[in-house]
Amino acid sequence: MVGGAYLSYEGAEKIWEKIRGHEGHAEPVAELGPEQEKAMVTGAIRTDFILSAEIMVISLNEVANEPFVSRAIILVLVAFGITALVYGVVALIVKMDDAGLSLTQRSSKTAQRLGHGLVRAMPRLLTVISVVGTVAMLWVGGHILLAGVDELGWHSPYDAVHHLEEDVHHAVSGIGAVLGWLVNTFASAVVGLVVGAVIVAVMHVLPIKRGTAH
Repeated sequence: MVGGAYLSYEGAEKIWEKIRGHEGHAEPVAELGPEQEKAMVTGAIRTDFILSAEIMVISLNEVANEPFVSRAIILVLVAFGITALVYGVVALIVKMDDAGLSLTQRSSKTAQRLGHGLVRAMPRLLTVISVVGTVAMLWVGGHILLAGVDELGWHSPYDAVHHLEEDVHHAVSGIGAVLGWLVNTFASAVVGLVVGAVIVAVMHVLPIKRGTAH
């Protein structure tokens, strides 16, 4: 539940920063100094760590009734899968512009064109990843909160979303299952956004000074 609330906060904070325009003092990523870059990387690692921990908890919940050895093997496989998929993709993205720059220095015209294409595509790719990542944090965080309050005895929010999903599922033939899933996802993201917005508001009201690099 704490992890879900944190993910909701992170997603809502990114939306708030986009709305207010980073207070009009945002620096281009290419011009960030070592301290700012370190802060960005630290924040990304923290968020990825919490998201990975949530995935492990969800996986453990799914195999809670399995024997101990089976649970251990499944969790090890999930952990390796998370590492290879999530952090492997992140590593490829981080090195994408370096690879492109290296290709631009080759003698081959084809390699140079490919390198320039990779470098030019990097800002657009980061923008898409930022949007998708924000939506994913709100969705995952909201869904964790919905499922959590249901486990704690407050069934109304989860039941409302579940019934709406089932209604859409049965109302539309063929793609009803997909539309139902989208409804559930949208509702979870809305819950994550609402909870995250409340936390963002509280964090901006509290007299907490965040460290800034000068």
